[in-house]
Amino acid sequence: MAWTQAEVRELREGRYMLVDNEPCKILSIQTSKPGKHGEAKARIDVMGIFDGSKRSVVFPVKHKVQVPIINKRSAQVLSLSDTEVQLMDMESYETFSLPLEPGQREELSPGSEVAYMSAMGKRKIQRA
Repeated sequence: MAWTQAEVRELREGRYMLVDNEPCKILSIQTSKPGKHGEAKARIDVMGIFDGSKRSVVFPVKHKVQVPIINKRSAQVLSLSDTEVQLMDMESYETFSLPLEPGQREELSPGSEVAYMSAMGKRKIQRA
């Protein structure tokens, strides 16, 4: 299980939640007042960590949502190609490859350390 549960009213901007099985960072939360026959609702704007797409969802504030468990780790750059970078985790010594994003190649060099995030079986370089 790569996630936990939390109520919508416990969420904060800058934290994470799952939308359409995609880990997303919360950009903003607007809460409405309870109506005559209903409870208060929250409109949450999020951006996917791995796909970069923006999404909006509306839930009652007492609704339970899934919150991904995100591991922030460091890795050493082993090699660079035109399309991907090969990394080695600094704790487990596991090696893996990630696709290079535009403009990332200039920031990376073999032997340097980078921070990366891992969630739901996906990985992404956070910063060089």
